[in-house]
Amino acid sequence: MFQVIFNEISAAELSQLPTLTQLELLDEFQVMPEDLENPDGDKFGRLERDGMTLFRYRAKDVRIYFEATTEGVLVHRVLNKNTFQDFLFRTNLPLSEDEALSQSKVFWELIEEGENARRV
Repeated sequence: MFQVIFNEISAAELSQLPTLTQLELLDEFQVMPEDLENPDGDKFGRLERDGMTLFRYRAKDVRIYFEATTEGVLVHRVLNKNTFQDFLFRTNLPLSEDEALSQSKVFWELIEEGENARRV
């Protein structure tokens, strides 16, 4: 299992969730190397852009976007699913959630903001 590292932004986003939800999410978010080799699309997804590979973990109404590093799993963002589902619904894109996000400039700006945040 990988060590999980949160940056300031993802830690703050996690802290906005109800305490019980935080505990359930952290208990459920266990990433094994084989999970990233062949993401199943349900719990885990893969997004790619400009040579960067980002993974998505889906838990109830929360999406965790992270990168696999030599140190472990670096969590860039913890977002409510409605953040992007509303976007997909309004634009009627015939793509999966991961495909649409891979093509979204706004999404990658959120990720870059997380990459540049201090680790906690």
